[in-house]
Amino acid sequence: MMSKQPIPARPARTPSSRRNVSRTSPFLPWLCLLACILLPQAAQARRGHGAGACPRRLTIDLVERPASQACGPAGLVTTSRPSLGWELPGGTRQVACRVLVATSPRLLKEGRADVWDSGRLEGSRSTGVPYRGAPLRPATRYWWTVRTWNAGAGGAQGERRSPYARPVEFVTGTTLDSCFSHYPLVKSRQKPRRVTRAGARVTVYDFGLDAFAQLTLRLRAGRDGDSVTVRLGEAARDGRVDLNPPGTVRHASYTIRLRRGTHDYPLRLRPDPRNTARGANESGVDPILMPACVGEVYPFRYVEVEGDARVRAVWREAVHEPFSDRESYFHCSDTVLNRVWDLCKYSIKATSFAGIYVDGDRERIPYEADVLVNQLSHYASDREYTMARRSVAHLIKNPTWPTEWVLLTPRLAWLDYLHTGDSQLLVRYYTDLGAKTLSALRDSRGLISTRTGLVTDSVRRSIHFRGRALRDIVDWPQGGAAGVEKEAAGEADGHEMRDINTVVNAYHYDALRCMSLIAGALGHEADSLRFARMAATTARSVNSLLWDEARGAYVDGEGSRHCSQHSSMFALAFGMVPREREQRVASHVRSRGMACSVYGAQFLLDALYRAGQGEAALSLMAGTGRRGWYNMLRMGSTITTEAWDYVYKANLDWNHAWGAAAANIIARRLMGIRPLEPGYARIDIRPQPGTLRHARILQPSPRGSIALELRRRRDGHYDLRVTVPANSTARITLPTTGRVLTLSPGRHRISE
Repeated sequence: MMSKQPIPARPARTPSSRRNVSRTSPFLPWLCLLACILLPQAAQARRGHGAGACPRRLTIDLVERPASQACGPAGLVTTSRPSLGWELPGGTRQVACRVLVATSPRLLKEGRADVWDSGRLEGSRSTGVPYRGAPLRPATRYWWTVRTWNAGAGGAQGERRSPYARPVEFVTGTTLDSCFSHYPLVKSRQKPRRVTRAGARVTVYDFGLDAFAQLTLRLRAGRDGDSVTVRLGEAARDGRVDLNPPGTVRHASYTIRLRRGTHDYPLRLRPDPRNTARGANESGVDPILMPACVGEVYPFRYVEVEGDARVRAVWREAVHEPFSDRESYFHCSDTVLNRVWDLCKYSIKATSFAGIYVDGDRERIPYEADVLVNQLSHYASDREYTMARRSVAHLIKNPTWPTEWVLLTPRLAWLDYLHTGDSQLLVRYYTDLGAKTLSALRDSRGLISTRTGLVTDSVRRSIHFRGRALRDIVDWPQGGAAGVEKEAAGEADGHEMRDINTVVNAYHYDALRCMSLIAGALGHEADSLRFARMAATTARSVNSLLWDEARGAYVDGEGSRHCSQHSSMFALAFGMVPREREQRVASHVRSRGMACSVYGAQFLLDALYRAGQGEAALSLMAGTGRRGWYNMLRMGSTITTEAWDYVYKANLDWNHAWGAAAANIIARRLMGIRPLEPGYARIDIRPQPGTLRHARILQPSPRGSIALELRRRRDGHYDLRVTVPANSTARITLPTTGRVLTLSPGRHRISE
């Protein structure tokens, strides 16, 4: 899990190399990666005939290999009744398990437990398994293990009991149940990829990729009092660090006073008041500060050293969440899309420096919109779920000012449960999540507004809002230049704000629908029915009052005649459009192109794929115009940017992962891999490859890796290879015939 190796640099490419039409594709990285993941599973299955081999990759509160020493609570188990999880060897299906928790590994080796012995627990649950012993004690060391009873591979008769897994040690925090368990931040030591001389006294170091990092120089000086100037930057110009970049691309200068001889000089980074001042924002929330045991960081790719001292070595330590680059992979016949995937995947890793999803270096504040994109793209990139959970929990108590983003909170919580199978977040914050639907703002038609005097102090307290005012946002930025590829200024496609806005009520519908699912999952059947009925009322009102039949689209709000892309794309993405209208709405959405922000692209692409418009969605993701991910690379950034281009947001930055939606869209929509049941107990695979000739993906899940390969034949149909993890089943819809198959755990070859 805790890979600390730097990401290998990609070779530089020019705009002329946008598409690769060759039929010779680099299979070797895919085959090697798949072998690393699947061959150990196959070997273990052979040793135990697929049913008797022991569980592996044990997790407690979603943390694999908890720390015995940590930075604050990070790495420790911070709940008194944690959840447990494990993977099974390939081709097996669990029918029962037994968990042992003890204060000594010796007891576990003897098959005994002095803390909790679950006995035989019937069922296939292997994620989010609740610990039901006595509450764990603070600051205590424990060990745990599990064995399973498994049905044989391929439907073999009978069941086999596995050996116990190797015991896992964990330590509880000094305070329990005040926060969720999570990983500690790590530092990856990295050397420059390229060193160039830019003058007699100037050397420039290029690390290849932007990162939130700390810099150290080993310098030799002839006498005390000498100095060097060190410049850091995300961008370069004419072979030097760009000290006057556009937007808010980061750069900084430092002077280091030297001592005689050779010494290491860690650069003391200055905190930036823009992202460290408490409560200095419209939402009234505090930024996420770096832990003292980690120290301050700064985003940079380039380092420039000017002076007479001899530079012996330069290195940086990139700070990020533990991240395994091997857990996910994507490659296809479109080289632009391959680069977009790499850009977005790396962005998730690079911007995890705070341990909570933040808006890059701009404010270092979590926003619900940013968290949605980060959360889904992190799930697609790595087998790590604690950062998303920690971020959602933070936002429940620290919401931001946009109405729609508060309404996202139930969806964020539901996604946590859907991807982990662990209900702790839902249980702890159930009442808070209900308030985030903003049902207190409903009128008699089931529509909500922040402009009708219903946002009372009581409502503000119920959602923990401390800002100046809730305001509708639709998209961001709302103003700015129209540019050469847009008709309307800003990123809201000319949206007209009204008291009753269609976009806001589409979010409200989705929040109610998610709360119905949450209530049902927790056994609150009456609440589940109530939320479902409220959602249905909202949908009926939107579809009757805010629909323009002549144009086949939704108007922006009550009293508006304007039909922005957003009013229709959010309704379509959230499933509020009646089936008979879907294709008309999709046609309107498609006709507007990419008339939204990098954040809005999440919903635009979701909407198009939901309506079966995979080719249109693919053309947007792999496009090479100004309004696309390729333009971020063309500008020189190696992390997704805050906006498509300076034309649309003059002060954009180069380290904003809310622009990384393509990572999860590729996994969830283009390749079509999504959980059907919590914790991937059942998996939905519904690829829409569009014009791609071939594509391969490896995606993590709590139950093991999911692999899918598509290759189009000359007759237009596809050959597929699918790997379903142990203890799961998959429902796959074939891309051209629409035939639906059910797949058992293991590897499958399918021809349409």
